[in-house]
Amino acid sequence: MSGSSNQYIGMVLLVLASVPDGRAQDRVVVPLISTSDWRLVRTEAPDPSALARFTPDPAVDREYGVQKLELRHYQLGARMAEALLKEAPDPTAAYGLLTYYRTEDVTPEKGLDWVFIGPSSALMERGRVCIHVRAAEGSELTRAELRSLLIAIGGARLSREEADSFPAPLPAPGLIPHTEKYLLGLETARRVLPSFRTDLIGFTQGAEARVGTYSTAAGNSTVLAVNYPTPQVARIRFGAMESLLRINMENAPGAIYGKRGGSFVFLVLNSTSGEAEKLLKQFQVQSDVSWNERPPEPERFAMDLAKLILSIIILVIVIVTIAVVTGVLMVLSRRVARRFFPDSEWANPERDRVIRLNL
Repeated sequence: MSGSSNQYIGMVLLVLASVPDGRAQDRVVVPLISTSDWRLVRTEAPDPSALARFTPDPAVDREYGVQKLELRHYQLGARMAEALLKEAPDPTAAYGLLTYYRTEDVTPEKGLDWVFIGPSSALMERGRVCIHVRAAEGSELTRAELRSLLIAIGGARLSREEADSFPAPLPAPGLIPHTEKYLLGLETARRVLPSFRTDLIGFTQGAEARVGTYSTAAGNSTVLAVNYPTPQVARIRFGAMESLLRINMENAPGAIYGKRGGSFVFLVLNSTSGEAEKLLKQFQVQSDVSWNERPPEPERFAMDLAKLILSIIILVIVIVTIAVVTGVLMVLSRRVARRFFPDSEWANPERDRVIRLNL
């Protein structure tokens, strides 16, 4: 009787535990779409009409050095998707492509590195490849379906080497999310900065530019950070900008404020002098130059020399040991050969065809 009553009490407790208690609870939605459900239907070289569906500006792709284009068609049940893979010369160029084509419609996907998803399209960067994904004509894809397709194409994470190869980002305070662009050429700069003398940047001299929009008390301001190969080039380019753009002149129409630090030039567009000064303070360049570097301390030099001598001694001991062991093994092998293979050449070295001088 006690056993049956215990079973009855357990069933009652189980039922009570399953009844909602009326309190608000957070619901966790887990997408149940497996990445293996996406099936690659075919792969082809894209024609101009296919490229226009993804990137209407092929000149930008050429400027970033796109070397190979590949159009993939995927299927998930009745849904179809297209993925355009652009192979650039290096991860930095692929990163630049992603920043250029990234718009306000796409937002970063949590849990995935360098993946941005919009209502019906997505962007991803993996190594030297920038990937555009969109729903095919007549199909609609949810965010979870786009996420699963991107994982199937490029995985969820970047390697440490890929992450370290990206340029350093602009300072975060005040930066409007997803407005940063990485520019490598004049055509792209003209589209991003239509009202700026982009010919003064100096891309032909190896310049690399980053552009971002910052929110300030005076409104939105554009920050242009240009990295040059050497400080000498940066000094010449900044001098040309100062004379032609009248930098740091408050009364000039469309005033531009800026400064140079080492091989970098920083400019603030569409801003007041006070707000521009605050933005420029976020950009600091530090360089260490030593004209009379002190030699190593005597104690440290003696220790390094002792370690070097000890390493040489150990190496000599290892080489001598290997030589002795090899000689012993050769003698033993000949004795074994004389016992078990008396007619072999190894057992009778006197039969060798080598001429010996018994001096």
